[in-house]
Amino acid sequence: MTTQPNALDTYLQRLPMIRDKIEALRQLTDDHFDHDPDAIHWGHVGDLGRVDQTLDDLLAIFDGEAK
Repeated sequence: MTTQPNALDTYLQRLPMIRDKIEALRQLTDDHFDHDPDAIHWGHVGDLGRVDQTLDDLLAIFDGEAK
């Protein structure tokens, strides 16, 4: 009996962790990342630009198409 995990086992273990992180991001976006709308500044805009680009990069990895 092997004690080393195989690729499928590890893959399946990681999926729920990724789903949890996606859900956490969804909750943060629903709350505007807990930012006061009256206090939004260009730094926040830049942060969202980086997040948007990173999500595009991730989608390109798995979907094969970049925006």
